Amino acid sequence: MKTYSAKPTDVTRAWYIVDAGEAPIGRVATRVAELLIGKGKPQFTKHIDCGDFVVVINAEKLIVTGKKMDQKKYYHHSHFPGGLKEITLTKQIEKDATQAVIHAIRGMLPVNKLRDERLARLKVYNGSEHKHAPQQPIAYSVKDKK
Repeated sequence: MKTYSAKPTDVTRAWYIVDAGEAPIGRVATRVAELLIGKGKPQFTKHIDCGDFVVVINAEKLIVTGKKMDQKKYYHHSHFPGGLKEITLTKQIEKDATQAVIHAIRGMLPVNKLRDERLARLKVYNGSEHKHAPQQPIAYSVKDKK
């Protein structure tokens, strides 16, 4: 019996839509990362990008537990002396909630050459409106999965 290894031409990509407001951000990020990697597919192969397209809506309604709204900080450095900037999750959501969601999902993806390709298939929107209706995305509920 031979071991199956997927080829890039064998990959078929589906579209999924995930509501970020129905579960905590960590749960949403892990489920979306699984879809982007393609781990739930039978033809999953580690070195081939088998993942699907994912549209995340309602990014401004994301849920966090505990005191993360005030205590979680995002850091950025300008590469100049004294150029370390920090922003709390509350201010990041006010500024651009999609970046907070992308940052969480990016942290759940493995660090390898496929990460940028996988992130390119991620589409995040603040409201419930998105421009991917012609692709007929399948609704994916994060609450139902264990």
